[in-house]
Amino acid sequence: MVMSDYLFLLLGIVFAAFGGELFVRGSAGVASVLRVAPSIIGVTVAAFATSSPELSVAINSGLAGKSQLSLGDALGSNIVNISLVLGITLLISGIPVSAEVLKRDMPVAILAPLLTGILLIDGMIDRLEGLFMFAIFAAWMATTVTQALKNRTPSNGGVTATDRVMPWVQVVAGLLLLVAAGRLIVLSTTGIARDFGIDDFIIGATLVAFGTSVPELASTVLAKIKGHEEIGVGTVLGSNIFNSLFIVAVAAIIRPIRAPLTEVFPAIFFGILSLLIALPRRGTGWVRRRQGVVLVLMYSIYVTTLFFFSR
Repeated sequence: MVMSDYLFLLLGIVFAAFGGELFVRGSAGVASVLRVAPSIIGVTVAAFATSSPELSVAINSGLAGKSQLSLGDALGSNIVNISLVLGITLLISGIPVSAEVLKRDMPVAILAPLLTGILLIDGMIDRLEGLFMFAIFAAWMATTVTQALKNRTPSNGGVTATDRVMPWVQVVAGLLLLVAAGRLIVLSTTGIARDFGIDDFIIGATLVAFGTSVPELASTVLAKIKGHEEIGVGTVLGSNIFNSLFIVAVAAIIRPIRAPLTEVFPAIFFGILSLLIALPRRGTGWVRRRQGVVLVLMYSIYVTTLFFFSR
């Protein structure tokens, strides 16, 4: 039983590597075909797809009456996305962030977990509050798509049918592998954790969060290596917004989420702090390698703090 968990974990890592390669290549092609900025593909299509493991966890845990698991997964994934995914990517080299992404996406990514904390002051996010979160998410998505359509580049012509179709095939194939990777890693790490008797929220905020963030890790690192950093940054920020507003909203609508703020507070605090640390230095537009070092170190502090608060 335990051995199969480790085999699933290894298979998930292999799927993530191949899926990330296909996805990054296809995303750059799709952006070219649609004549939009690659970051738009990252923050919408890619973010939604790479957040599908979190959505699966939210639906299944909500139906099973374990909404704490989905909340821990969503908040924990946000920290993994920034502290580990972006942090590890920055260890390769610095990343440029466009002014548009900073203006449109970063404020929403920071305010979303803050809203979650405010709604949990009474220890619960009910269905009405879930619908409110979903409405904010829908407004952000509508704004993003509208801006993308407004800023489309002129058509260059001469694009064959194969050139139009192949990027979509690569994106779909890559995302299927990434989603499968996330699912396999969630199943394996959850099984391993339960053998040690770890609390549901802690499992969600650490092991499940890491497993469901594997798609973001694979796609972001490979995007960086291939010179498409804007896809990786867009995917990370978009995924955080999906997790905080869409995933938590879905979980709350299925079954009101009950969780003590004292247990959830470290995840919210470190999630916001990691985003602030990841902000480009004033006037440069670049997130530096040393910021990546701080982010990775901060994740280890977060995990330690989370276990301390849960006692």
